[in-house]
Amino acid sequence: MAHLTLGIETSCDETAAAVLMDGRQIRSSVIASQEALHAPFGGIVPELASRRHVEAVWPVVREALTRAGATLADVDGIAATAGPGLIGSLLVGLSFGKAVAYAIDIPLVGVNHLEGHLYAALLEHEDLIFPFTGLIASGGHTQLYLAEAQGQYRLLGRTRDDAAGEAFDKVAKFLGLGYPGGPLIEDRARKGDPDTIRFPRPLPQGGAYDFSFSGLKTAVVNYVRGARCEVRGAVGPGQALPKAGAASSAPTPTAFTLDPVLLADICAGFQEAVVDALVRVTLAAAKASASSRIVVAGGVACNGRLRSKLTQRAADERIEVYYPTPSLCTDNAAMIAAAGYPRLLRGERAPLSLNADADLDLGLM
Repeated sequence: MAHLTLGIETSCDETAAAVLMDGRQIRSSVIASQEALHAPFGGIVPELASRRHVEAVWPVVREALTRAGATLADVDGIAATAGPGLIGSLLVGLSFGKAVAYAIDIPLVGVNHLEGHLYAALLEHEDLIFPFTGLIASGGHTQLYLAEAQGQYRLLGRTRDDAAGEAFDKVAKFLGLGYPGGPLIEDRARKGDPDTIRFPRPLPQGGAYDFSFSGLKTAVVNYVRGARCEVRGAVGPGQALPKAGAASSAPTPTAFTLDPVLLADICAGFQEAVVDALVRVTLAAAKASASSRIVVAGGVACNGRLRSKLTQRAADERIEVYYPTPSLCTDNAAMIAAAGYPRLLRGERAPLSLNADADLDLGLM
């Protein structure tokens, strides 16, 4: 008999619900985006996000059930994100899941959002098996894990400051491109030359597998500030510009115009530096762990340059790379249902006292 799992995801700014059959087949996946709500602020406002989740969670769940041709009475178990994420956002989805599970007397499990991202690849690639090295790169996370088996994850490295997606968002905001920054910078980068401006590569020292993107972000800011000091207005190609990363005491520009060619080169150079760091560190960690498989998940996994460069470099090392489709890279509830399904099958049942944890470590649930 088919097992239907209802997944609920509200860890950040997406209200999502999905219905999975037997942990693999996506019967429905509904996502209510808040991009328009947060775009004027250039980033996510936590209080606004949680309030919108309250408004959207039941309509989104209801729509997911309708598209799946099911009702709550047909659901065999619920998987809801319990962390990590924004605490106010997490509480909305988890509380809703607990209430429904209690009301109709079905089991609920809390799912780690990061494990969900890894399961997004398992959803689509039937040939993907444990163990593998997992890179989770998004607006809130940049972490490397050795996934040894279901529920067994060993942290290999993480960002020491900004996440990769966060760096994309902050640089895009500084350049006046808008939000979210990843797709906007990638679009401009396609028209630029990644070798024109070589920004510093944030690479770890001493055999560590950590990341650091704050300094790279500052290098872009200092580069543009220096350019402003040189020409006092529009900056065009062929101008004498400082080296990337050079310090500048100029104030942060509040209104400036970059020549489109230069803007494209800045985006291409910044993107290449982020991608280079992600590729180098991930491959180093995979080789040190003797992994023949790499999974890349999270919103940054949508980046085309990252996909092409990592796939090519990994092939040289005889390592296979797996990516979810873009719709499953960003936050969604199908991945949460997929991660929760094996535990529901084992008979796990979270108590009603289960609380959300904004800093939940992977492997602790």
